Amino acid sequence: MSNIKTNAMRILDSNDILYNVITYETKDGKIDGLSVAKKSNKDPSLVYKTLVTKGRDNNIFIFVIPVEKELDLKKAAKVCGEKKIDMIHVKDIKKYTGYIRGGCSPIGMKKLYPTFINSTAESLENILVSGGKIGVQIELKVEDLKKVTKAALDDVIE
Repeated sequence: MSNIKTNAMRILDSNDILYNVITYETKDGKIDGLSVAKKSNKDPSLVYKTLVTKGRDNNIFIFVIPVEKELDLKKAAKVCGEKKIDMIHVKDIKKYTGYIRGGCSPIGMKKLYPTFINSTAESLENILVSGGKIGVQIELKVEDLKKVTKAALDDVIE
């Protein structure tokens, strides 16, 4: 897996952004965020998951939050300027992002959707997010993730 080059990595390379690739075993089927943190030998507070939501007008919004936390849909809707947002169905993830569940990176989606990183990342130097493929994580500076996704930092967790 060390020779894997995902779309997310190509985008980081084209923007001269430094990152580390961390791979983990997937044969056991455990690809949830806490399992990924454990398999990657990383503190779960550094590992973030990418969630895809849809507003009332079918606008898509991306949220990057710690794997051990849950998205607060009311707070998330407020930062998006929506009255209400919902998680999209798992079957629709690929349609909107080009990625699949468990391998959905906030970097390199089909479109550059409005993206929000939970404000807990503000105190971190580096963050881990999906590399765009199950079994692959990318570690990079929070500022670089903000830059490449044009993300805002906000409190969106319960």
